[in-house]
Amino acid sequence: MFCADNGVVEEGVSQTGQEVTAAVVSNMTRGRSCSCLMAVKAETDVFPIDMGIACEVEHRGELHPLTERKIRRGTSNFTKAAAMTRQEVLTAILTGIDAVRVLKEQGYRLSAVGEMGIGNTTTSSAVASVLLQKDPELVTGAGAGLDSAGLKRKTEAIRRGIGLHHPDPMDGMEVLQKVGGFDLAAMAGAFLGGAIYHVPVVIDGVIAAAAAAAAGRIAPAATDYMLAAHVSAEPASIWLLDLIGVTPAIQAGLRLGEGTGALALFPLLDMALSIYRDMDTFAEMEIEEYKPLV
Repeated sequence: MFCADNGVVEEGVSQTGQEVTAAVVSNMTRGRSCSCLMAVKAETDVFPIDMGIACEVEHRGELHPLTERKIRRGTSNFTKAAAMTRQEVLTAILTGIDAVRVLKEQGYRLSAVGEMGIGNTTTSSAVASVLLQKDPELVTGAGAGLDSAGLKRKTEAIRRGIGLHHPDPMDGMEVLQKVGGFDLAAMAGAFLGGAIYHVPVVIDGVIAAAAAAAAGRIAPAATDYMLAAHVSAEPASIWLLDLIGVTPAIQAGLRLGEGTGALALFPLLDMALSIYRDMDTFAEMEIEEYKPLV
């Protein structure tokens, strides 16, 4: 779980302030967030990582300790300056790559990415708009419940940011640097780490998909190690998955973030593997196999 704040919230693109990021991360450390409760049922371990939380995380728990990798307290407002410096985006990407290395060394053979950061449906929509080369209005959704006026502010902020920086859509690192976030860059790194260390990485919703698409632009071979959990209710989601070349297993209109959609895939993967390993074949049951009729 890569957690960070985004300077673009200054533009009124979210219902809530950055203090909510810290509050939800506090819940994560105590196992009380939505994703942590799902992870218990999926028998999945959770590792929250502070990439750039703006406010102090109080009341930390010990169930899922927060790993400190803070680059700074939130990115810059991309309507006024690039979200990150070149060094900052590289640091974030390398942090994501290293997270996969650490988990593999501990024996994990499957990972998923999640995120927490107020304003990150704005950054992910900006990244999606550039990578897909589609107008911001087409790819931007209401996120955590914006009204029509809020959605208009969000779309216009994205349009101004892209117009200011003109990121190259074929350069995934530049797109992340100019209009992305620390969480997106770290997730992109995790997808790259999946390819480097031969560990499949599950894509969550639209925010993770934007990071995955950026990783695919940085190193196209990384897409071979990506699994799509679901297509979210955000408009860019299916286009991003198509761009990556993956098919989502779940279509349930989810828009919770935090890696919840990715966690929903884990039990399905366990079931599929059980069938693959243990189910008798037609030959073993002495039944003639079906023949194509077309």
